[in-house]
Amino acid sequence: MEKTGGHMLRFSLTFSFIIYFSANIIAQENQIESDTLQAEVNNDFQINYPGKPLLMSLLLPGYGQYYNGSSKWKVLGFAAVELGSILAHSHFTREGNKIKRQYQEFADMNWELENWVLNRFNNPPNTLDGMRWDNFEALTKFAGTHDIRLIVSDDLANDINRYTVSSASLDTFPEWFYNGDVKVVRDRHFYENIGKYNQFLGGWDDARDSWYVEEKDVGDSTEYIIITPMKNDYREQRYNSNKRLSLATYSITVLMFNHVISGIEAVWTNQNKRKNQKINKVFKRTKFGLVYSPQNKHGIGGIRMEINL
Repeated sequence: MEKTGGHMLRFSLTFSFIIYFSANIIAQENQIESDTLQAEVNNDFQINYPGKPLLMSLLLPGYGQYYNGSSKWKVLGFAAVELGSILAHSHFTREGNKIKRQYQEFADMNWELENWVLNRFNNPPNTLDGMRWDNFEALTKFAGTHDIRLIVSDDLANDINRYTVSSASLDTFPEWFYNGDVKVVRDRHFYENIGKYNQFLGGWDDARDSWYVEEKDVGDSTEYIIITPMKNDYREQRYNSNKRLSLATYSITVLMFNHVISGIEAVWTNQNKRKNQKINKVFKRTKFGLVYSPQNKHGIGGIRMEINL
């Protein structure tokens, strides 16, 4: 969701800059052509400002095409992509956040600091293919590549003059947990870490009896991913949530490009329309004819061309 918000912010800033730039284009065009406007109107030539359909399409894709008199499929095509992107963003965001709430509730019910501390100081006795719990360094200590934050209770907070500490501190001060002086901060980092990293495996309710190892080939070495059925279920839920939130982000990207492409196409069409109008204007004021000559057996003595400027 934070990524989607970031894309929305970037889109908003980009969109605001383009509108500002388009407004300057329109102002410059009005200034440049103000002296010739009356003369052009008197000659029945319609002036088209490329900045106007650009701004219209940036505000609402398809609107600039409508202004240019483009075919219906262009107008409806850009409008359909706009509507589809908005609906897709709403749908995938709603679904992604729904699954996110579900996997967070699942973690709240099945991952406990008490389990993590117990399995750290009293390793599970079972072995798996000859490997024991203490064969994996990540399972035998709290400190590691990542950590989770712990809230410190009032008495301990006064003693150490802090209200939060790293989970790595439990290696040195396990009594903080046994005295009931710390609790887990269940924030974004917590929900990410317990599903991704081996060092937090011991907190799952089924870790003591159901842990197992998956091997992952990473080129010149093998990575051991330690897992439990609960952790695996949790990882799948997070994957499904993140996949939908990613699709919501992609829909914002499509939305942004739809505005930009519609604006570019509107300007391109407007410019071509303007050129065609000028060409037609010249042809309407140009007269071609044949010059009659009695000396020529075909009666043609030449070609006459008349241009009215």
